Amino acid sequence: MPLFINRDQIFAHQMHLLEHKLRSKEERILELETENAILHLRLAECLGKLRQDQEEETKALSHEQHQRDAKNITRSALTKLLSEVQAMKQNLSEVFAVYVCFATELEEQSKQLLEKVKRASSSLSSHSGEELQNLQTRVAALECSLEEEKERCRAERQRRKELHNTLVELRGNIRVHCRVRPVLPFDHIQFSALGSGSASAEEVIHAVSDDTVMVNCLKMGMPAQNKIFEFERVHGPEDSQDAVFEEVKPLLTSLLDGYNVCIMAYGQTGSGKTHTMMGSHSLDEHSRTQQEAQTQGIIPKAAVELFRLISEKPSDSHTVEVSVMEVYNNEVFDLLARDKHGNVTGQHRDIVTTSSGAIQITSLTYEPVRSPSEVMQAVNSVQKLRAHCPTLVHADSSRSHLIVTLTISSKSPNALALARRLQSAKKDMQHSSQKEWWSPRCRRANPAARHSSDELFGSSASSPCPSPSYSPCPSPRHSISQTPFRTKLQLVDLAGSECVGMSGVSGAALWEVSCINRSLSALSDVLGALAEQRPHVPYRNSKLTHLLQDSIGGDAKLLVMLCVSPTQRFITESLQSLGLGTRARQVHKELPRKKNTPLKVR
Repeated sequence: MPLFINRDQIFAHQMHLLEHKLRSKEERILELETENAILHLRLAECLGKLRQDQEEETKALSHEQHQRDAKNITRSALTKLLSEVQAMKQNLSEVFAVYVCFATELEEQSKQLLEKVKRASSSLSSHSGEELQNLQTRVAALECSLEEEKERCRAERQRRKELHNTLVELRGNIRVHCRVRPVLPFDHIQFSALGSGSASAEEVIHAVSDDTVMVNCLKMGMPAQNKIFEFERVHGPEDSQDAVFEEVKPLLTSLLDGYNVCIMAYGQTGSGKTHTMMGSHSLDEHSRTQQEAQTQGIIPKAAVELFRLISEKPSDSHTVEVSVMEVYNNEVFDLLARDKHGNVTGQHRDIVTTSSGAIQITSLTYEPVRSPSEVMQAVNSVQKLRAHCPTLVHADSSRSHLIVTLTISSKSPNALALARRLQSAKKDMQHSSQKEWWSPRCRRANPAARHSSDELFGSSASSPCPSPSYSPCPSPRHSISQTPFRTKLQLVDLAGSECVGMSGVSGAALWEVSCINRSLSALSDVLGALAEQRPHVPYRNSKLTHLLQDSIGGDAKLLVMLCVSPTQRFITESLQSLGLGTRARQVHKELPRKKNTPLKVR
């Protein structure tokens, strides 16, 4: 039987196969195009990374070059500073040698004088009246010579102190003074109550000289070890409040010279911080006695000295404002803030850093004061608002950091004369150049005017056009007025630095101790970062360090008064305070700069 083949079916089948192959090829083409697009994207990414790497390498090379240049500049500056410090050390050694020579001569002359007096007294009965008178004359001459030598010795000692202060200021160090309080009756009562015996009340910290503290470290079964700490000034238990303030007084002169000044007291509770800063009595001009004046602390004495210095200046050239703040539980409170009834209440405030890097307290209350009594009246009026809590160390322990700030606004007496001189120069320039008004823009257009103005005002060629707000050529619509510059004196009484176990508090008071210790630890971290010259200084780790940023790391003159207890019971806290003072002495700050008096043009 013959096989019949349907050609149409065969053709249809072949067409179907061809269409299937065509679809397969098209799908393959799409896959290849997709892979091609992916490869193009990867190629673009690789090219972008290659360009980025090249740019980063170029930036790294330029940054390395900048760093190399900065290191060279820093190295040259440090070399110059080192040579100056070495010269200063040489001067100090020469002064000390002269001092030793004078002391030796004084001792020898004293011995000779005593021998002559003994010989004169033994032979007094055998000498005539004329010989006795000659001998008395020689004794008077020797006594006069002795007084002269003592005066020279005191002058050389004062010169040595001034040279040392100059060296400290040249290096930009923080001044650190230490005060060792005497053993008080409450120490023995406290130790007896604790059952630790009289050994804990043993005096182990001694002021061996005016700049050295020695600590006797006693351990059971171990020989005694002595640790030595050196500071700019060390006050022993016998030093009075007047002796302490005499070492602080020169800083107040710098305050009126245009420098910011900060004095803070650091130490554990009961070490004498508040006694050193506030004293035992408040300042009252009507009932103040000489004994009360001797027991006043740094804050009232600084107020008296400040207004005494201001009284020597022209009248109305300085104005003083006082503000009192408290840092409690890592929050800032304005203690002079008042409610609607006029009562001081203490309100929370925030710290703001301005665009220029200065620290400001929002809505802080400033009260104008005209005498030391008004300053202390404002301070004493808010003492009851400060946080207090009894602890095992002290029955009335301060649980916050107190900051008293005196802001001095000073006016330059020569500002008006300078303004008249500038107005006269402006008229001369108008007449010579026949222009309507002389401005920084016309100085650039007229070389002759620029030359004459540079000679008149001492401006450099690198900055021919000062800012308009301080332009020496005001328009007729403006008037020249004096703008005072402001300096501030910050007096800080820190809270106690003892640990939780030493204070013995519990409950809600634990949070207070934790905040105090964290803020003081932040202060120690800031001093350590400044001493090691780290690129980042953690000022904002605490409201205390953030508030005192200008005083700790700026160009202000800072003095830290370490207050330590001398007994064995508190040796751990005392060593911690002395260690912080040692770190503070290693800080090299910026050189203190005077604040200039700007001439404001309106």
